[in-house]
Amino acid sequence: MATSMQVKNKTPAPVQITSEQIFRETRDRQDDQTQPPPKHNINDSSEVSDYRLRRRKEFEDQIRGARTKNQIFVRYADWEESQKDYARARSVWERALADGNKNHTLWLKYGEFEMRNKFVNSARNVWDRAVMLLPRVDQLWYKFSDMEERLGNIAGARQVFQRWMEWSPDQQAWLSFIKFELRYNEVEHARSIFERFVLCHPKASAFIRFAKFEMKNSEVAVARSVYERAREMLKDVEEEAEFIFVAYAEFEERCKEVERARVIYKFALEHIPKGRGGDLYKKFVAFEKQYGDKEGIEAAIVSQRRFQYEDEVRTNPLNYDSWFDYIRLEETLKNKDRIREIYERAIANVPPAQEKRYWQRYIYLWIEYAMYEEIEAEDVERTRAVYRKCLKLIPHAKFSFAKIWLLAAQFEIRQLDLTGARKILGNAIGKAPKHKLFRKYIEIELHLGNIDRCRKLYHQYLEWCPENCYAWREFAELERSLAETERARAIFELAISQPALDMPELLWKAYIDFEISIGELERTRTLYERLLERTKHYKVWLSFAKFEASAAEDNVILEHSRVILDKANTYYKESKPELKEERATLLEDWLDMEKSFGMLVDISVVQSKLPKKLKKRKAITREDGSTEYEEYMDYVFPEESETTNLKILEAAYKWKKQKVAAV
Repeated sequence: MATSMQVKNKTPAPVQITSEQIFRETRDRQDDQTQPPPKHNINDSSEVSDYRLRRRKEFEDQIRGARTKNQIFVRYADWEESQKDYARARSVWERALADGNKNHTLWLKYGEFEMRNKFVNSARNVWDRAVMLLPRVDQLWYKFSDMEERLGNIAGARQVFQRWMEWSPDQQAWLSFIKFELRYNEVEHARSIFERFVLCHPKASAFIRFAKFEMKNSEVAVARSVYERAREMLKDVEEEAEFIFVAYAEFEERCKEVERARVIYKFALEHIPKGRGGDLYKKFVAFEKQYGDKEGIEAAIVSQRRFQYEDEVRTNPLNYDSWFDYIRLEETLKNKDRIREIYERAIANVPPAQEKRYWQRYIYLWIEYAMYEEIEAEDVERTRAVYRKCLKLIPHAKFSFAKIWLLAAQFEIRQLDLTGARKILGNAIGKAPKHKLFRKYIEIELHLGNIDRCRKLYHQYLEWCPENCYAWREFAELERSLAETERARAIFELAISQPALDMPELLWKAYIDFEISIGELERTRTLYERLLERTKHYKVWLSFAKFEASAAEDNVILEHSRVILDKANTYYKESKPELKEERATLLEDWLDMEKSFGMLVDISVVQSKLPKKLKKRKAITREDGSTEYEEYMDYVFPEESETTNLKILEAAYKWKKQKVAAV
């Protein structure tokens, strides 16, 4: 069963209507609705009365039903004005103001109505009431004063302006009053208004206008006094000082007072914060390029660079490179107070995190500061205070800087205060021991000839870092230089007995060289044997063999060297067959050593042991799965060659045996 929403008759309509026809008909109907109403012709006074009555009734009805009545009142009053019924129009305006007397637009339209119809006293009354009720609306005052001026009542207009100025309006109001006086050539009145103006608005723009007014009237001295007053009043106001100083200097420049202008620029550059003097620096540089000599131009450029550095350090106070550049600039001018001020500002920017990488550049600010106080300023107490403050600031529990400790100690030494230097280095070792601190402290005491202090320092050094082979070796070398052989040997013995050493080969070599230097050959052999118990490195075998060769006097003792090398070869052959390269290197060095024996040479001993060098290739699989081949050098020793030949013969015999069995 078909529902009501279904279309029953699907045959096309006899008359087809297009979308274009629908849109055209809609547009025509809209045009008919927007046409103005037909004009109504009025023929006699009774029809006029009826028309006015009907229109008034419409306006009254609209007023009663509207929430916002101001627009209706305005239309109502305008209509009454068009009917020349001014009394009714005035009544409508008064009714409107009774409901919204704070609406300055109503007052403006009301006053314009009175002026338009030349009701002067009424208009004056309206403006007077308006400015008393809304004294902060400048437009009302402008209209009031303009009306009085148009009527030729100059005294009345001046009185309006005077009343207005009592409310301390904005700058434009004061300037309008001044222009009013100047239109009637009342220069003294204008000057008195300017005096009140700059007191009401003590800003650079007000003073500059006042000075330009005096210049226009050829009162140069008065204009200069205006700028002087402005300078005194605004020198501490950062936002205004730059503008007044620039204007003052340009004024003196126009008056051909070049030196006065230069003094003003320099005074301004000293008193205005560097971050706010951008335009001032540019003007000063341009001024010096025009009027100054070489020194003046350089001073101006320095001032401009100073401003740039100030801007950089204000933007990023932790950019220590900018501080260094700024300090170097100030040091060229040799103003101690200025340089110290920059240093103090720079070191006040402590890195935010207690991590050494953030402090590495910062600490050089302190170093440069201390160097400046000592070398340039030659102030010993200030230098000492800088070092103390720096050492107190560094968090030594987390990290420290050996450089600053050493510089502080060296400074005290230069002041011949050895006790102070020892105290600083002692604190350094106690709070933040470092290898550099120990080495430099020992070096200082050694130069002073304090051997006992050096021994104590070495004891502390080795207690703090017993694995440091450098310290053990230097300690033993100190005792050897003092001819304390037993002490030196005891130190070496204690050193090699340590469970962990950072460079044991260095220590063993030093010990062996020590024994060789004093001619203890047996002790040296014993040391080599003890060393071979710890390591079987081929360099140890070779060094032992060279020692025996150097100590040999005939071929019999020379055999000791060959025995050592033969033991080394046997060790690699039996215990470490995989270390072919080390074994081959050992044999090549043995051959070179035999050639150096001269008349006692016996190359045949070595040649029978030398390996053959073979180039081989091995497959290497890459990350992408592909395979490539790499060449390498392989060594085949004589015993390996014989074994290989035997294996080939055995394989051939087995193959032949299998062939015979198959037949």
